[in-house]
Amino acid sequence: QVQLVESGGALVQPGGSLRLSCAASGSIFRIGTMGWYRQAPGKQRELVALITSSSSTRYVDSVKDRFTISRDSAKNTVYLQMNSLKSEDTAVYYCNAVIWTTSDRTANYWGRGTQVTVSP
Repeated sequence: QVQLVESGGALVQPGGSLRLSCAASGSIFRIGTMGWYRQAPGKQRELVALITSSSSTRYVDSVKDRFTISRDSAKNTVYLQMNSLKSEDTAVYYCNAVIWTTSDRTANYWGRGTQVTVSP
């Protein structure tokens, strides 16, 4: 069994900062690309940021220069540092990871989400 557990969501004022964490646990052989997605009320889930196993990163245009994704491979954890938060960043943020449970078995895993609310 593999689990992804997010933490760090909160209510924050516009212009504020938050750091989200997502820890993977269970029967893990290797972790590939990890990422953060978000879903606002009434909208589709969208990619926010990705980080590969070699630490290459990719961001959606709306968060470039404000958000930073990073990972600690020793802790099987991915982070999302969010600065200069805007009301439009309000959403449930989900962690995603491609995880090998054996040398030849891989699957895509999701966390349950953490709420980020940006409001005065």
